[in-house]
Amino acid sequence: MELKELIQAAYTDRKLLEETQYSDAIRAVIEAVDKGKLRVAEPTDNGWQVNEWVKQAILLYFCIQPMETMTLAPFEFYDKMKLKSNFKELGVRVVPHAVARYGAYIAKGAILMPSYVNIGAYVGEGTMVDTWATVGSCAQIGKHVHLSGGVGIGGVLEPLQASPVIIEDGCFIGSRCIVVEGVHVEAEAVLGANVVLTQSTKIIDVSGSEPVEYKGRVPARSVVIPGTYTKKFPAGEYQVSCALIIGQRKASTDLKTSLNDTLREFSVAV
Repeated sequence: MELKELIQAAYTDRKLLEETQYSDAIRAVIEAVDKGKLRVAEPTDNGWQVNEWVKQAILLYFCIQPMETMTLAPFEFYDKMKLKSNFKELGVRVVPHAVARYGAYIAKGAILMPSYVNIGAYVGEGTMVDTWATVGSCAQIGKHVHLSGGVGIGGVLEPLQASPVIIEDGCFIGSRCIVVEGVHVEAEAVLGANVVLTQSTKIIDVSGSEPVEYKGRVPARSVVIPGTYTKKFPAGEYQVSCALIIGQRKASTDLKTSLNDTLREFSVAV
């Protein structure tokens, strides 16, 4: 609570950043986020809770960190954020040229192929971040998730009140999917290749006799593919992108078998 009060005070009055107790509080929060002891968003009995003050601390961290040159010959970088380290001790496999910033939590058993994980993000145990995938700032990725090649998970720091993207446990996110603007993908959902989800994207369940529309949320175990619907404009009717829920992944205890069966049954491109 003391850290929270210090962060909120400094965020309101930036002059306080000149005082050691406030800058120390910011660094303590970032260290806790890096170690997974604090999260920008966390599951509760009443759903996901966003901790705005933790996001405030991340923004303030940019204010107090000096720019510095980092070298790894022949490469050179000039930035405010140091990189995450000690992956062997953390039990995380990191393939060159994967990059994770300090202040991102990567759980034991995770695998980072050449990819990028930004500050404030949370990557759960056993999750695969595949080649050229991006996990944006403050995004929350659950356990045993597969982010396929080229997936873009959007970040969120500003506007402050915006919610982070949440990908829950056991999800499979197909190649070149884009999930941004705080979209919530619930547990064990499957997104086929090239699905794009924003807060305004229509997510239409077409598996029943009547369509059911969602926005900003993919229900648990849904199987989703890219789609279009017809929309009228002053210049005529045109096809607009949407996402189609075409079925449900089986509630199986063997998630790998369930996923393989789902991909075959629905012929989902990954």
